[in-house]
Amino acid sequence: MNKSQLVEQIRSKASYLCVGLDTEKGKLPAAVMGFEDPVFEFNRRIIDATAPFAVSYKLNIAFYEQYGVEGWESLAKTLAYIPTNCFTIADAKRGDIGNTGKMYARTFFETYNFDSVTLAPYMGHDSISPFLEYADKFSIVLGLTSNQGSEDFQMLETPEGKLFEVVMKKVSSWGTPENIMFVVGATKAERFEEIRTILPHHFLLVPGVGAQGGDLQSVSRSGLNAEAGLLVNSSRGILYASSGDDFDIAAAREAQILQQQMQALLLEKGII
Repeated sequence: MNKSQLVEQIRSKASYLCVGLDTEKGKLPAAVMGFEDPVFEFNRRIIDATAPFAVSYKLNIAFYEQYGVEGWESLAKTLAYIPTNCFTIADAKRGDIGNTGKMYARTFFETYNFDSVTLAPYMGHDSISPFLEYADKFSIVLGLTSNQGSEDFQMLETPEGKLFEVVMKKVSSWGTPENIMFVVGATKAERFEEIRTILPHHFLLVPGVGAQGGDLQSVSRSGLNAEAGLLVNSSRGILYASSGDDFDIAAAREAQILQQQMQALLLEKGII
């Protein structure tokens, strides 16, 4: 899926919701535990319930690869089940050089055919460039994250500004808004206006709304651009809205609430 197709879906669904499929076996309801692959069955029902309200799904690779071959099989089935009009994200946070980087790119863009993958930029241009060789695929590069440890490096002062600003400016020069996005945590809402002066046209993947304390209104009012330019992720708040057999109904309810809030914000900004 390319950028224009993603924007079309955002306008069509009046939503920029990304559902994070960070599925944990220990949190699965009894209703799916009798299935051969309970992780996939849970994901399938979540996707069915939330697809009318979401434009994207993010699979955190760690939640699948921890189970070895079985986990990768659940991931592959889940990816294949996601509707083709939804943007798919491999939340893998890879970032290595040479042939290793090329193999990572082949894994997520050929073997699994994700639309995008999250990347760590610490090793520089040659750790990102293998991913940029793929047409209609996105590299989603860590920019400013929500975790407490982001203060250790990302907020360091340099002669050119804070380190995260230097990284985002530099990385943006390696590609275009058509193939690079950035991760910016929702708990950093006070930085979105500043980030938009640096990156007016790039999409931002925004984790941290809901359970992690991020505020959708604050993020959106500073972060939305003429094409929306945001994918706001919710994982636990949707996946585990209910621990009972009505988990999919509860997930649909929470996704719809977010979609309705997003629709109001898109209207307010004149994007739809």
